[in-house]
Amino acid sequence: MDGGAFGAGKAGGAFDPRGFVRQPHTLLRLLSWVFSIVVFGSIVNEGYVNRMDESQEHCIFNRNHNACNYGITVGVLAFLSCLLYLALDAYFPQISSVKDRKKAVLSDIGVSAFWAFLWFVGFCFLTNQWQLSKEEDNPMNEGGDAARAAITFSFFSIFTWGSLTFLAFRRLRDITFQEEYNTLFPNSPSLLP
Repeated sequence: MDGGAFGAGKAGGAFDPRGFVRQPHTLLRLLSWVFSIVVFGSIVNEGYVNRMDESQEHCIFNRNHNACNYGITVGVLAFLSCLLYLALDAYFPQISSVKDRKKAVLSDIGVSAFWAFLWFVGFCFLTNQWQLSKEEDNPMNEGGDAARAAITFSFFSIFTWGSLTFLAFRRLRDITFQEEYNTLFPNSPSLLP
């Protein structure tokens, strides 16, 4: 990579899609995006079943509509959050101010940690409700694979969002170092690529 400031020197360059997709945080964010689609898609598609003697559908997770609603809500909002932060990641090299970059990274840390927590809660909640489900509520075991997929990908999402938090902390460290370096040595070239 060529030299230049971590902030202003990189701003205004051409967008490199191949380089963008190869970045670890981009790959993790795309993976998180796919996981959120699997979770809410599984619940929306096969998460509601009914008994033979009923016409009203109930959530497959212990007939608890809150479990299905939580999984769908967290999945859809995580999906949208991934799209928003993918756009921010694509725009990030164009941000010339170190302070604005720092704000973007701080928001990434907060949002990623928040989503890791929400996925942990969702995994625990869905697993608990799945364990409490009664066989007589779903004698043909309809939607069982979808429920297990939602639980599994909720678990995987904890680690992808946790990893995104870690990578954002590393990015913040690099930005903070560059800000301090620029303050101490205002006329010298940048150390960070």
